[in-house]
Parts: sequence; structure tokens; C-alpha cells
Amino acid sequence: MVITMKDYKEIRQRYLAGESQRHIAKTLGISRNTVAKYCEGEEVPWNRKTPARTSTVLTDDTVAFIQACLDADAEEGIKKQCHTAKRIHDRLVEEKAFRGGESTIRAKVRELKASAPVAFLPLQFDPGEALQVDWGEAYVYLRGERLKINLFCARLCYSCRPVVLAYRRQNEESFLDAFVRIFHIFSGIPAKVIFDNAKVAVKDGFGSHARKQAGYTELSAHYGFDALFCNPAEGHEKGLVEGLVGWARRNILVPIPRVESLSALNQLLLDRCLQYETHKIRTKPDTVGAMYEAERKALHPVPKYSFETARSVSARVNAFSCVRFRTNSYSVPVAYVGKNVGVKAYPESIEIFYGGSLIASHERCLGTHENRYRLEDYLPLLEIRGRSIFNAAPVRQNVPPEILKKWQDERTDPAKILQFLKKEQKPSVIKDPVRIHSVDLRQYDVLTAKEATHAN
Repeated sequence: MVITMKDYKEIRQRYLAGESQRHIAKTLGISRNTVAKYCEGEEVPWNRKTPARTSTVLTDDTVAFIQACLDADAEEGIKKQCHTAKRIHDRLVEEKAFRGGESTIRAKVRELKASAPVAFLPLQFDPGEALQVDWGEAYVYLRGERLKINLFCARLCYSCRPVVLAYRRQNEESFLDAFVRIFHIFSGIPAKVIFDNAKVAVKDGFGSHARKQAGYTELSAHYGFDALFCNPAEGHEKGLVEGLVGWARRNILVPIPRVESLSALNQLLLDRCLQYETHKIRTKPDTVGAMYEAERKALHPVPKYSFETARSVSARVNAFSCVRFRTNSYSVPVAYVGKNVGVKAYPESIEIFYGGSLIASHERCLGTHENRYRLEDYLPLLEIRGRSIFNAAPVRQNVPPEILKKWQDERTDPAKILQFLKKEQKPSVIKDPVRIHSVDLRQYDVLTAKEATHAN
């Protein structure tokens, strides 16, 4: 019988008035045991105990087997190749002659996997003490093409001032370049930098046992900071920057921006990070900008010599007037065939030097086994071998296919085509990664119109 609040109140009041339990039970039509349970007020009807069931099939041996399976998974550390509850049940049936149901095993696995609540210590930093950095990913439309880009996020631990930079690749060149740019943006260097154990920074080991990559070792030595690494799977150790990655995606890159260059995207990111300086974090005494002004005084000064972030190698110009770097080929003027040159690989560009002078520069290839040809590099060779003009890879890569087809259909003299191409190729003054000038198709129409006039 369910005891209502009205029943409970009447039992208590009548008992307190001196009425016997027997009489209360008889007049209310409630069992004497129930009246005895509630009359003293030791128990209440709204507290209902769930009867505990003891499984007859989950013996200590069975539970130990389940725990052994879970422990083996943890030791292997392969998340996508571990025991499911079904697999554990199947093994119990095969190896232990288990007769219980799969649902019983599922419930026990769920119970054993349930972790205790995790508690974290609140951290506090002095001005200029530390900087947290991390990588993240996001999508943008770059020149109309949807592209996944890598976000390098950095945040000062005292003021929480953020900086977010975008790169096409998450490699050592980008990693080092990001630090140099961030130190200049912050106008100073913190005493230590906290990062995870990514291969771009860690050669081997992890946490306090990590060994830095050579490039990161040189960078930290030049800028005078201590490089600290988090323990594996302990993202809370750099929680400030972990939150920045998500903030940048949600607040800067929604809706997905459409930009014409990576520099335009980086300017957008920088502008939005500067706007964040007016924000006041609830646990902080002042705005981000005001706290940064105080922190900036505690940062170490940036050295006068700017750290070289490029990966530098020597290479020989092959017979196709190209230099290979990481499976990709980049052209240089044909006059340098057979010579040894220096290659500097930056995050977004490749620069090639001979005798200390810059002789070629290209936008860096993202893929593998790609070729970057500058048409002007091959013009002297095309003058000698004009008949190959329609099959020359530098021509095909830089001249629109519709104009090539028009030349072929009209059987245009290769000498005239070469004259036109030489006119279109302006003298190279290499200052930025965009090297090839597009061919103005209207000039060809002007040329053919003049020829038609002379012919008449």
C-alpha cells in the first residue's frame, strides 16, 4: 500500500496525541507494521530504497576476467582496437563457459569504465611568466577553394591576451615562424612556453622527459625561454590555449571566411584578437588589454637578430632547370643548370639562391611530386627549341589551355608565339611568392587583328 502525505500526517498526529498503534491501524485500514514504521518519525514515505540485486552469474572470477580485458586495452593504448562488451561476453562464453546474458556484461563493463570525477587545481601565473601554445584546425575559402588550414594559437597566461595565426601546413618551418611573429606582436618574450608533445617540437620522450627538436632548441636558446611540455592526455595543463582554439573557430571563422590570400586571413585573425583586449574575464581584476599593458613590462625584450625560421638545404639544378625539395620541383633560369644552389623553405614559399643572390622564388607546393615552373625561366631554351612549344610543361602550366588550342588550330608560327610570350613576361623582380604573370588573352586578339589588316 502506498502511504500518502495525508496518511503520514494523520499517523504522526494521532500517535503524538496518545492514540495506540493498533487503533490507528484499525481505523485507517493500514497495516500495523506500516503504522509502526512511520509513527515515531524515524522513516518517511518519500524515501524509497531501491532493492539491491545480487547477480548470480557475475562471480568474482567473471568480474576479474572483465577487468583484465579492460586493463589489457589500457596497456595497449589503441583506442580503435579494444574490447567491446560484446567481445568480452563472447570470450566469457568461449573461455569460461559463461551462461549469463550480454546485457549483464554490458552493465558491468559500464560500471567498471565509469571514472571518478576529476578535480583540477586552479593555476595562477605572474606577469611575463608563461605562454601557452597549441595547434588547431579550421576551414576557410582560399581563392574560392574550400581548404583546411592550421591555426597556431598562443595565449599569455597572466593577461590571457591571444594571438592566432593561420598556416597551410603544420610543420617545423610554420612552428618556428609562428613564434618569431608572436614575439614581435607581443613586443616581448615570456620566461617559459608550455606546449604539448607534438613531433614538430619533441624529438622523443614526453612531459618533463621530452627532448626538443634541434630547431626548437635553437629557437628557445636565441629567445631565452624555457620550453615546457605537458604530460600525455593532460590537455588541462594548457587549458587557456585549449579554450582559445575553440574560441577562434566559433567567433572568428563563423561564417566561414572567404579570402584571397593567407596574409588577408592572418590580418582578419589579428584584428579580431586585438578586439578581444576589451573583454574582461570574470576571474580577472581588469580587462585583457589593461592586464597585457602590465604584463608587457615583465616580458623579456626581443633580440635584434631575427631568428631564421627557414629550412635551408643545398641542391643541384638538374637538366630540366629545376631544384627538388621534398619530392617537389621548382624551376630556376636555365643558365643555372648543373650548378649548386641554396634552397630556403619558408612556410608558404621557396626561395633559391646562387652566390648569395636570389635567383627564383615560388609558392610552396602543398602536395608531393608537384612541379612549379616559371615561364620566364625557360624562354631562352624555347628560342632554340621552338617546335616543342606546345608540349613544353612550363608553357602548359602558365598559358591557358584555350589560347594554346587556338594557336594550334590556327597553326601559329612558334616564333610569333615566343615573341608574344616574351612580351608578356615582365622582368622578374622577386619580392613575393607569386611569381607568374598571367597571359593577357586580349593581346593575342590585337596581334591577329594587325596581321589580318596587313594581309588585306
